[in-house]
Amino acid sequence: MLIAGFLLTTPAFSYDGQEYVVCRLNPNGDNYLSLRTCGSTRCREIMRLGPNTPLRSWEPYGQSGWRQVDVLPYLDARGGNYTSGWVFERYICEVRY
Repeated sequence: MLIAGFLLTTPAFSYDGQEYVVCRLNPNGDNYLSLRTCGSTRCREIMRLGPNTPLRSWEPYGQSGWRQVDVLPYLDARGGNYTSGWVFERYICEVRY
């Protein structure tokens, strides 16, 4: 927005990612969450994630019930080249420190 010769901008939104764990699985059912190549059950399964698997999302919001995540070796893991994919958001819980 330009006002009296000054350009006003909104501050940039900085998002450092958020950690999650796989949760709310049915232990009497499959008891895993599929990590997929895209946000749809029609997409290929990359791997199966068990209860409490640590994840990190770099996007502040999911898309149509799906969230893109990195699978972490442990909570608060930094750096590294982690497996990435999409999970159904209903089965992940935010980690709060």
